[in-house]
Amino acid sequence: MRHVYIAGPYTRGDPVINTGDAVRVADMLACIGYIPFIPHLNLLWHLIRPHAIDFWYEYDLAWLDRCDCLLRLSGESPGADKEVEYAITKQIPVYYSVDELIEGEDSG
Repeated sequence: MRHVYIAGPYTRGDPVINTGDAVRVADMLACIGYIPFIPHLNLLWHLIRPHAIDFWYEYDLAWLDRCDCLLRLSGESPGADKEVEYAITKQIPVYYSVDELIEGEDSG
């Protein structure tokens, strides 16, 4: 089973709506056999035990290192753009749609 890092907007717009969007995509991936990692779910942790933004960036990149690929959701997000850049430097495949991910992972 392939581990997929879900990167997308979080603070641009409503973090709760953005988290819901990421969860819906992740659920679709989980139902077809992928193991998604949703960094947006740190929302709950942060509500209970807040940390500086750099803590979350470092935490998320440590998880990205363990994933097989990254799915970049649409929408403006400097953080997700940095995650894409990081994935590219680590030679982690980056996909921009679920269809592209499925096709790329099936052929790879």
